[in-house]
Amino acid sequence: MQLDDRLSAVASLVRKNKRFADIGTDHAYLPVFLIKNRIIDNAIAADLRRGPLENARETVEAHNLTDKIELRLSDGLDNFSDNEIDEIAVAGMGGLLISQFIERTEWLKSKDIHLILQPMTHTEELRKTLFDNGFVIDNEIVAEDGDKLYIIFSAYYYGDATTYTELDLIVGRLPLNEDCASKKYLAKVYLKYNKKLIALQNADKECEELKKTVEVLKQWQL
Repeated sequence: MQLDDRLSAVASLVRKNKRFADIGTDHAYLPVFLIKNRIIDNAIAADLRRGPLENARETVEAHNLTDKIELRLSDGLDNFSDNEIDEIAVAGMGGLLISQFIERTEWLKSKDIHLILQPMTHTEELRKTLFDNGFVIDNEIVAEDGDKLYIIFSAYYYGDATTYTELDLIVGRLPLNEDCASKKYLAKVYLKYNKKLIALQNADKECEELKKTVEVLKQWQL
């Protein structure tokens, strides 16, 4: 079982020998890989729709792991209970949808639970949700897969809401990273916000906060 670079990055953050759940599993590639590589002993592979769960079933059966991987129909974490899992991956969904899962699942507020989140969109909104609900992002990595860049968060519940700036929501911990993929991601973000600034300037509008943001981003992405 080989994973693409995006899922490999997600797998790299999974703690060993934990009770693992893959939310939005689709083909169950991630839990199969983790078990085959002896990172975890068993897993729950969950999805909202029956079609992806059938895809997952085919993968699990092909690797003779029906006794190790439970398939579960669930809208996010709605069909899970407290003290059932402590390592959770949510990959390939929009950041707003992941935020909804977090906000409506009260039992996630446990310091024993580790979240590994790979949003496809709205990374800033997801960071804000985590910060506002007492979670700390202890690591962020960028996976480069072909011409696409994916950001992955590692987060734990801390208890107190995190104080943050607009810039924290935009770049998080990425400026601490020295790898090429992170620098590419920061460059991409810089271009996005620089375009916003130029558009405002062309409209004869001033935004000092945006101007400061662009100046700082330029330093980090060089």
